[in-house]
Amino acid sequence: MRLQDMIGLAVFEVEGGKQVGKVLDVMLNEDWTISGITLEGKTMFSTSSKVVLWEDIVAYGEDAVMIRNQQAVRKCEAENIQLTFISGNGKLKELPVLTEDGTMIGTVADVYFEQNLGNTITGIEISDGFISDLMEGRKILPLTPGITKGENAIMVPPNSEQRLEKTMNSING
Repeated sequence: MRLQDMIGLAVFEVEGGKQVGKVLDVMLNEDWTISGITLEGKTMFSTSSKVVLWEDIVAYGEDAVMIRNQQAVRKCEAENIQLTFISGNGKLKELPVLTEDGTMIGTVADVYFEQNLGNTITGIEISDGFISDLMEGRKILPLTPGITKGENAIMVPPNSEQRLEKTMNSING
């Protein structure tokens, strides 16, 4: 599954069957695991976000994310959310991907994780620009030790471009 596929999914609590919001973003840890989700509904003058930690997510699929109960939704100050997929200062999407020897592979287009592996990221979808995406398709860089998120780029080991794999999906998903 791709993180982009989770954005916008309805979030329901299992105990009462009530929809508590929609997924606004996905929070990540420095060790490349999903730590939780943020929900839509931040007010204009508030500095806090509504979040659900990964351990409170019971299940997720193509149509919805299921959480234990209403108490799983917590408030978290925005500055405490360090790493996200699409928003904020610590976002991954559109960051350049550079090898440690100075070669630009492309930019982050999406992030993959396997549902049967829980919250572990398995790869990064790389875009090399619109024309290249149309002509050659996007590629996936499998997550391996040595891949780190820096302040302004994703740093990968030298020769990572040889490990790129073609995606199964078209440019539009």
